[in-house]
Amino acid sequence: MKLKENFFVTIRENSKDEETISGNLLVRSGMVKKAGSGIYYFLPLGLRVIKKIENIVREEMNNANAAELVMPSLLPEDVYIKSGRRENFGNDMFSLKDRYGRNYVLGPTHEEMFVEVAKDHIKSYKDMPINLYQIANKYRDEPRPRYGLIRVREFIMKDAYSFDRDLDGLHISYMKMFDAYKKIFDRMGIDYKIVTASTGVMGGLLSEEFQAVTEIGEDILVLCDKCDLSSNIEITECVDQKIVDDEQELELELIHTPNVKTIDDLVNNYGIPTSKMAKTLIYKIDGKFYAVMVKSHREVNEYKLLKLLNAKEIELADYADVERITKAQVGFAGPVGIEIPVIIDNEVEGMKNFLVGANKTDYHYKNVNLKDFKVYLQADIANVMEGDKCPCCGGNLYFKKGIEIGNTFKLGTKYSESLGLTYLDEENNSHPVVMGCYGIGIGRILAAIIEQNNDENGIILPMNIAPYQVSIVLINDKDEKQVEVANNLYQELTKKGIEVILDNRNERPGVKFKDMDLIGIPLRITVGKKIDENKVELKQRKEKESIDIEINNVYEIISKLINEQSM
Repeated sequence: MKLKENFFVTIRENSKDEETISGNLLVRSGMVKKAGSGIYYFLPLGLRVIKKIENIVREEMNNANAAELVMPSLLPEDVYIKSGRRENFGNDMFSLKDRYGRNYVLGPTHEEMFVEVAKDHIKSYKDMPINLYQIANKYRDEPRPRYGLIRVREFIMKDAYSFDRDLDGLHISYMKMFDAYKKIFDRMGIDYKIVTASTGVMGGLLSEEFQAVTEIGEDILVLCDKCDLSSNIEITECVDQKIVDDEQELELELIHTPNVKTIDDLVNNYGIPTSKMAKTLIYKIDGKFYAVMVKSHREVNEYKLLKLLNAKEIELADYADVERITKAQVGFAGPVGIEIPVIIDNEVEGMKNFLVGANKTDYHYKNVNLKDFKVYLQADIANVMEGDKCPCCGGNLYFKKGIEIGNTFKLGTKYSESLGLTYLDEENNSHPVVMGCYGIGIGRILAAIIEQNNDENGIILPMNIAPYQVSIVLINDKDEKQVEVANNLYQELTKKGIEVILDNRNERPGVKFKDMDLIGIPLRITVGKKIDENKVELKQRKEKESIDIEINNVYEIISKLINEQSM
């Protein structure tokens, strides 16, 4: 591509609308442009990168014997009602009506539709295993789109679905996809962890996430310093660390605690240690209110709560509901005398003579014991913390943050049973087909790569992801000899299959250098005054220093570097 004759736009200033490094650099480099909240254009450079990511994904999927197809995005709502997921998606699903009043949705995920396709093929056990996939747009009405391409309303996703006769067959298909995913992310040079996760709205028997490690990540990955434990915080078990007090139970006492806003206020003003405090939060779960208790230093794990109650929706009660339920200002909720069910974490069971809110503004109860209130349920409902003991080996837990770039699910028969996908075995008996599901977020991969590969000058892209492998910077477009050498190099490298961008714009050299660094081109050739010595300058994006090379040796050196750096 010759820049002088093509669409090319970069932005000098940081974007005020982007809160992440990747989002800012994608906009500044002219790879994407924001169309609205959670909606982006992919401009020519960005589209080249996206297509390269897609091609790596496609190659490994094809190598794993998956067959590609394309599903429609506009789908009848009935199929999601039939599978039981329309209610689960709720407002996250874009819905509309056609001119005849029939209900449609924009596909957030396509399990149901793949089942409908599989019905035409699968009749007998002989028709399996099969694996189908697509790379297509998905739509979800995110309540809080943010972090650039990480959380959006329209996104490109690779989703695949395997169909087998039994769990043994599913495991074989699952491991093929699992290994393909590792090859995909290894080829892109991504630093990632594989963690066990919740099955969420997808349902099924097992879920594992491929998480790109980065500080901007929304997910907390729990790891162990001794064993290979790797899981998402929402499903990580808290080892029962309750310490049973052996002190004698004291009488409940109401104490005046004015101007208390935080746990630190109680510690500093009243000398009560945090080990003697439990906090109570009011949750609204599937429309019902619950008082949820954990030790003061813990956070409530909402996924565990949902699972405990076999519920679908959870949110903290709003201020008005809290004040109505507790008959006090927010910050003074407690279990004693409250008229909603109380759920306590396992660690609370071992506490004695502890402090809680009194459901009365500016008051707390101290010397509280379990006998002083009614427990509706007790379970592990807290998040683990760094330094907690590993549930597998007793080692120490530590955290990393991650961006989920891929996931794999053992769905089992959830969708085949609800949608009637069956097969006949050797004895002509009917059974539901056993399914697996495998997703990759294409845009999230791009964001994750940039989060992990950047510097003060811009993006540093791997060779096989970069929009172009080589840039040729022409210093003086009025110098006929420089123009001739630059064009000859461009034509030679292009003919030999190397992807080249020629910056022949009428711009200052510094502007050209900054733009090539910003968009992350791995190799830069500078054609300037040294052509009188039959030399050009070569600089690698990830290196600080440049070297001079003979013009006649450019192709040999460039091709060697490309081969070394391609994954």
